[in-house]
Amino acid sequence: MRAIQRPTKDHPLREGVLLPARDLAVAWALIAVIAVLAWVLTVGQAVDMGVEPGTMGMALPLFLLLWLAMMAAMMLPSVAPVAVTWAKGIARQSGGATRALRTTEFISGYLLAWTAFGVVAYGGLALTGALVERDPDAGRWIGAAAFALAGLYQLGPLKDICLRHCRSPMAQLMRYASYRPRLRDLRVGLHHGAYCVGCCWALMVVLIPLGVMNIAAMAGVAALIFLEKLWYRGPQLARLAGVAFMVLAVLALFQDWPLPGLRGSMTPM
Repeated sequence: MRAIQRPTKDHPLREGVLLPARDLAVAWALIAVIAVLAWVLTVGQAVDMGVEPGTMGMALPLFLLLWLAMMAAMMLPSVAPVAVTWAKGIARQSGGATRALRTTEFISGYLLAWTAFGVVAYGGLALTGALVERDPDAGRWIGAAAFALAGLYQLGPLKDICLRHCRSPMAQLMRYASYRPRLRDLRVGLHHGAYCVGCCWALMVVLIPLGVMNIAAMAGVAALIFLEKLWYRGPQLARLAGVAFMVLAVLALFQDWPLPGLRGSMTPM
């Protein structure tokens, strides 16, 4: 009978048996706690700030802190299976405290990739906010362009490539196992996060017309990301969302309801 190959220090994911549930509890608990706390913080800030265009008067450092909380709330539920899969590889070679530290490193690297995208998002929001303030009617064209960009990307080949990676990351995780141990978990999280940004950045663009602090929109986008990555019909759902965004791009030119984030309203949600 062929012997089961156990994971080694150099290749921690080469395992042939399932790990006990207690070995994965640390990873699940960390992700759940961070995601819940991030949602609590995000909802609290959204209620206080309301929905308005642009950067809502925030400087870049404060915006990035809020953006980081938003990304933790929206993205961690969908990345949890990948983080736990990686935790399986490190569980047999690490103690409980070390597992917690290494899982935290993975999540930190993942969120670092989204924080870098937050700098780009801040620039885009600052530009759109200035345009809407100068000419409120420009909001229609900005909203239509944002929906159209998201729709075209959802239907394009780059989305499909990045989504395949996010849905089936095992081959990539096996390659990560050959990385040098120094900061390996941080680098793994950062690399996987970069693919996730490539998969989902266009879905964040629709928050420009819908409202960056619109809790309903954030929850809807988070649910869409979760289903795209984990549902067996996720790729079909991604394309259906692309078609829906293209329809919204046309409607935004004639209707106000698809553009709550570009109306300049100061009314709290």
